[in-house]
This record gives sequence, C-alpha cells and structure tokens, in this order.
Amino acid sequence: MDRTAWLELPPEARSAVEVYIGPVEHAETAETGVMARLACTLHTATGPVFVKGTRSDEPAAWMYDYEARVTRVAPLAPRVLWQVDAGGWLLTGYEYLVGPHPDLSPGSPDLGPFLDTLTTMSETPWPEQVRKKPLHIRWAGFFPADRSPDIEGRALVHSDVSPLNMLATGDGIRVLDWALACPGPAWADTAFAIPRFIHAGHTAEQAEALAQAVPAYSTAEPSAVATFAATLCGVWESRAASDPAPHRAPLIAAARTWTMHHSRQDVHGA
Repeated sequence: MDRTAWLELPPEARSAVEVYIGPVEHAETAETGVMARLACTLHTATGPVFVKGTRSDEPAAWMYDYEARVTRVAPLAPRVLWQVDAGGWLLTGYEYLVGPHPDLSPGSPDLGPFLDTLTTMSETPWPEQVRKKPLHIRWAGFFPADRSPDIEGRALVHSDVSPLNMLATGDGIRVLDWALACPGPAWADTAFAIPRFIHAGHTAEQAEALAQAVPAYSTAEPSAVATFAATLCGVWESRAASDPAPHRAPLIAAARTWTMHHSRQDVHGA
C-alpha cells in the first residue's frame, strides 16, 4: 500500500489531531509495515506520538477502529491516546515506544523476556464486545472439519508475533500492531512463534523446548498443536501463492520444518 505523508492529509484531519497534541513540529513516515495507509511519528513540544489510519471510505477502515478497541485491552500494548474522524480520515494516536526489535536467535538475551511476553499474552481473554472471526473460522478450509476443536478458543490471540511487531523497551517487550488479533486457543501465539524461532536459527526441537516454557503451550494437546502446525503451513503457502513476497519463503520453510518435526514425532509415538 502506498503511504500517505502527514502533510498530504487534508487540513481538517491535521487540525483535529493537533487539538490533542498541539502543533506538529515535524513528522516521520514509518518505513516498516504494509497495511496502514498512514503510519507516522509526529514530533511535538510535549513529545512524540505514533499515528496510524486510513481514509474513512476505505473498505478496510473498520479494521482500524477494531484494532484500537482491541489494543485498549491487549497485554503489553501501547496506550491508545485518542481517535479522530475528520477530513475524510480515521486516525488513531498511540503511545510512542522506543527500543530495538527483539532478537530470537540462539543464545539471545531477549529469549527469556520474549517467552515471558508470550506467557502474559496467553493469559488474556478475548474482549467479547469486539466481534471478529475466531481463528478456526478464519482458517476454515485449511484443516479437516472434524479437527476444528483443535483450533477453537476464546483467548486474545495476536496472530502475528513477528519480532517486527515487538519492541524490547526498558519496561520489557511491548507488542504492537493488533490489527490481525482474533479469538483462539490460549497457546496459539506461542505456536505462531515456533516458526519464528526456527527462522532465527533454532532447530525444531530447540524451538519446541522454548515454547514449553509457556504454561499454556506446555499443557496443549499434542494432536491440537500438530493440527495447528500443518494448518499454519497451508495458510502461509496459500498467501504466498496469491501474494508473493520475499519474506514469505523462509517462514514457510520454517513452518514446514516444524510440521515435519510433528510428523516424525507421531510416527515415533506410533
């Protein structure tokens, strides 16, 4: 998606934001992320604010409102400061956080805090006032219908636990970009992290051992995790076929490694 710069917004939209933050001294457009039409850091006399949004008439505009509603209750998320709908734009201001993205490679000092973050995330229920398709509905058609209970749940699942969606701050790891959050199993985000561990250099066995440190994952049924692993691989392969991108291939390879690891375990167990 082509990014819109702060100064390209209609004056009405910019004025509505400045009611909350005062005059904007300068703005920096975000270089990462692909979804938001506008994503920028606004620098003001009282400090920086991160702003994201889209045109109000965009078909996906509802997602930005839902993201803000989920973020308000999500664990370790930036604070939602304000929302405006003016000049044909829906904009949300978020707490500005500073820190590098966590390093998930073997031996990294970020691994312990990252696992603590996954544990905290697993303990948050889905906000029932926000209606979104649960994970097993989102993934319908990618797994046998009789395995649906494996992926059902009412926990708040971020579903995109890339290190790029996290910052290692002085207060611990904070979690950004809750736009794709949905209800699902409490252990789902930890399962989503396993291909990330493998991609970062861990073996499948090492990645599983890390995940076992999260109580919700350690008590998950192995058959449910196997369904999740195979389904995730299929979902990512489908996305790559319809929307090729350079970052997809290594993650799909990691997901396949994880799926084969479970297949070998099943054969060994038999």
